[in-house]
Amino acid sequence: LFANGASTLRERCKKEITRMKALIFHEARRIVVEDRDDPTPETGEVILRTDAAGICASDLRVYRGEKYAAPGVIPGHEVTGTVSAVGAGVDSLAEGDRVAVYPIVACGFCDFCRRGLRNRCTSRRTLGYELDGGIAEYLRIPAPIVGQGQLMPVPDGVPAERAAMTEPTACVLNSFESCRFRAGASMAIIGAGPMGLSHVILARALGAGPVIVAEPVESRRQRALELGATAVCGGGPDEITAAVMDGTRGAGADVVIVSVGLDGLTELALPITAKQGAINLFAGFPPKTTASLDVNFLHYSEILLTGSQNATADQFRRTAQLMPALGGLDSLTTHRFDMTNADGAYTVREDPAALKTIVFPGGVPG
Repeated sequence: LFANGASTLRERCKKEITRMKALIFHEARRIVVEDRDDPTPETGEVILRTDAAGICASDLRVYRGEKYAAPGVIPGHEVTGTVSAVGAGVDSLAEGDRVAVYPIVACGFCDFCRRGLRNRCTSRRTLGYELDGGIAEYLRIPAPIVGQGQLMPVPDGVPAERAAMTEPTACVLNSFESCRFRAGASMAIIGAGPMGLSHVILARALGAGPVIVAEPVESRRQRALELGATAVCGGGPDEITAAVMDGTRGAGADVVIVSVGLDGLTELALPITAKQGAINLFAGFPPKTTASLDVNFLHYSEILLTGSQNATADQFRRTAQLMPALGGLDSLTTHRFDMTNADGAYTVREDPAALKTIVFPGGVPG
C-alpha cells in the first residue's frame, strides 16, 4: 500500500513539473534549443517571463570561442520581461511588472561596489555567461539583482524589442561618459554595426556636433546617415582620415569611438583625434591583440585613451528613462526569432547585412 502511494505521488509530481524551451551554450559553435524545468523563485528571487532578449557582439565572441561562458549556461544578458512570480521577502515588485534587467551579480562589498561600480566588481558574475540568462521562456533573477534594485521599470509605451536594448544602450552611455562627452562635441565612430549605430543614435539625442562614421559596408553607411550621421566614409585609413579632418575643419574629432575590435584600428584612431580629445576602445578585441602607438603624440596632444565595458547600475537606470526618446533603436533590429529557432539569432549575424537580432520566447510579435 505504501509503495503504491509513493508511486502515485511521484507520478503526480512529474505531472506538476512543467518544462520550458531554452537556448543552451555547450561549446564554441554549438548552441541548442532544449527543454528545461521551469524555474521557481527562492527567497528574495523573481521569475520573469522573458519578453525579448538580444544578441550582442560579446555573445558572438563566445559563440566563436573567443570569450568564456560556462558550458551548459543559458545565454542572454540583454533582457526584458514581465514578472510572473516573486519569492518570499520580495515586496518591491509584483506579478505583471515589466522590467529591464541589469544583468550583473555583484558582491556589494568590494571597493568598486562601494563606489557604485558594480560592473567592475572583483567577483562579478553575469547572466548569460556564468549564470543562466534570458534566451529562454522564463528567467530566474538571483536575489542580489532583485535586492540591489537592478530590475528597472520599462517606461510606458516602450515596446519589448526596444526595452531589450536598455543594457547595450547603457553601455553606450558609459562610453560617452568615459570620453567626457559634452554637447556640441564632434565624434568619429569607427564601425557601423549595431553598437556603432547605437552611438550615432545617442550622439544625436545628447546633442553632438558633427558625427562622422567609417564603415566598409555600404548598407550600414546608409543606415548611419538615416540615423543622423553628418558624414560617412569607407574603412580605408586614408579615407577615414580625410573624412574626419574634412568634417572637423582639420581639428580632428573630440571623441573617437572604436566600435569594432579589429587589429590596427587603435593606431588609426590616434591621429584623427583632436588635441585634448578622447579615444574609447568600446569593442573587445581578440585575445593577444596588441597596438603600437606614438606615445609622444598621445602625451603632447593630451589625449585620453580609454576602454569601457558594461555600465554602472546608475547609467542603466538613466538609460531606461531615456528609452522613450530613442525610437531610432527600433530600426536596428533586422532579424527576429521565436524560441524554437533561437540559434538562428547567432548564425544569421555572419551576414554583413544583419544588424541586431532579437529572440522573442513567447513568439515574434505580429
